[in-house]
Amino acid sequence: MRLLMTGGGTGGHVYPALAVAEALADSRWAVDRRDMAWVGGAHSVEERILAQEGLAFYAISVGALRGTSPWGFLRSLYRIARGHRQAHELLDAFRPDVILATGGYVSVPLVWAARDRGYPVLIYLPDMQPGLAVKLLSRMAQRVAVSFDSVARYFPRDKVFVSGYPVRRALFSTSKEAARQLLGLDAEAPVLLVFGGSRGAHSLNEAVRRALEPLLELSQVVHISGPGDYSLLDGVRARLPSASQARYHLYAYLYERMAAALAAADLVVARAGAATLGEFPAVGLPAILVPYPYAGQHQQANAEYLASRGAALIIPDAELGARLWPTVRDLLGDPERLRAMGAAARALAMPEAAERIAAELVSLATRGG
Repeated sequence: MRLLMTGGGTGGHVYPALAVAEALADSRWAVDRRDMAWVGGAHSVEERILAQEGLAFYAISVGALRGTSPWGFLRSLYRIARGHRQAHELLDAFRPDVILATGGYVSVPLVWAARDRGYPVLIYLPDMQPGLAVKLLSRMAQRVAVSFDSVARYFPRDKVFVSGYPVRRALFSTSKEAARQLLGLDAEAPVLLVFGGSRGAHSLNEAVRRALEPLLELSQVVHISGPGDYSLLDGVRARLPSASQARYHLYAYLYERMAAALAAADLVVARAGAATLGEFPAVGLPAILVPYPYAGQHQQANAEYLASRGAALIIPDAELGARLWPTVRDLLGDPERLRAMGAAARALAMPEAAERIAAELVSLATRGG
């Protein structure tokens, strides 16, 4: 079976599909990794991630339709049309049996071209609400996978199925002890993980910078800052006392060790992108979620889903500077509450999600849509 995957803009649109690719390669289907490839934007988050994965990556022209000026909108239409032509050429060269798309505007050219050529398409929606691209692309797809029952209502009944959120197997198999050893962390001291998604998040980075000294007195901090603020924070780290430096583990980005960072942590402070819905439950990780205020309602809906089930607390972005330190202090100081939140998170995990989507892809490829 030959598979083309597409989606991007954030890691939350990439890692679920990579989990499905892992299931296809390692399970009873034994799909050759050389028969799987990714289609996305040049110099993008998805290209950066795929460079670490050993899968072929094909860059095409893409353009966003939302949040642009009138001239920007016209430029985006031109880029999408150009990407559509490139996608046709890629389909001719790669000749996939099926397409897996995870949303984001980068998915549009390939899915559009696949519909033109009659290739079967499966859309996977990682969020609690569909964005503009997924709403559009779902009309061109044969099947739509969603993570939760409550999301199925957005799509036709004859297309949609509930798969769960696919995550990498390492998240279910990595122990806390092994994860801490891999990252050079103390086995006993509490670990706070902070990250703002694949692009980083300046407000989270700034809040951590301001509260860094008391945070380090209380815990080890694994801070994935993204590239934008890394140099500034590295300078802050260099000025810390040596004992505090040893407890502050700063990274611009983590690739293959991200699973270890999640498994090692006792508490996470993060945005509420789609990955939070699958990755935090997989390791039973309590969360303080700070939804990105300019992401429509997607991140707020994701955060409310986890918070309503006792797995997370929500801090609005505008209140983060004042509330980060006392909220972390209170949670790390209450092990029983942390354990209850972790158990609530783990109860939401669906370990078979990747296999469910893989099976549906194989079925689509076999019957040709």
